[in-house]
Amino acid sequence: MSPRDIEQQTFDIIRCFFEEEQNPVCNRKVYGGIESDGPGDDDGFDPVVIADKLRELGDDFEVKFIQPHIRKLQQAVADKAVEEFARTVDSLCAAQRTEVAPEMQLLRASMALGLYVKKTCPDLRATIQSCMTAFINTRLAGWITQQGGWDQVTMV
Repeated sequence: MSPRDIEQQTFDIIRCFFEEEQNPVCNRKVYGGIESDGPGDDDGFDPVVIADKLRELGDDFEVKFIQPHIRKLQQAVADKAVEEFARTVDSLCAAQRTEVAPEMQLLRASMALGLYVKKTCPDLRATIQSCMTAFINTRLAGWITQQGGWDQVTMV
């Protein structure tokens, strides 16, 4: 088999690997399988079968090895987002003349930033919710408790 044949087969396999649901040629549910043009064509080469086997290999590897690393990566991204959220709130507060308690200024800035991100970047909604919760729990929970709870803070 020539390198060109291998390249074409690889192309077909990878196409089926990624497009099984969208591509009728790679979807056995639509056509019930790929029929060869005659005996000996591609020596029984079936990109769908090979793509399925490769997908099983990938799924097994993903469960055992990738998922724990993805969780660590997601946590690192979340931690960085929380850090950046806190830096942004601090920067917003530093740029404003404080007419209220510094904690109230932090609360205002965090709410304003959260609302802005919610309106302009809806895909970041879950991330910004986590950031705001972590920020408030870390930086303002003690102050909120001292004020008598959220009911009292929102009355100020």
